[in-house]
Amino acid sequence: MISDENVAKRINDLMLDIFYRVDASCEMVKRTCPPDEVAAYVKATARVVGPIVFDVLEVLYDKHPELKPDKWDH
Repeated sequence: MISDENVAKRINDLMLDIFYRVDASCEMVKRTCPPDEVAAYVKATARVVGPIVFDVLEVLYDKHPELKPDKWDH
């Protein structure tokens, strides 16, 4: 996908920031909202995070495995 190491690092940092922010928003919703709202929100955010993880980050890590965060596969 991206061969330039500097660009790959920048993309990785940006995509991880998005991923972690969406994850934090899910945690906030889980702590403060009723179960039906949690389920709807998590489902909606999965449509955002799924492509970031599988279509961008995993492809990036195939080419640049050194960028993969520790415990990413867990």
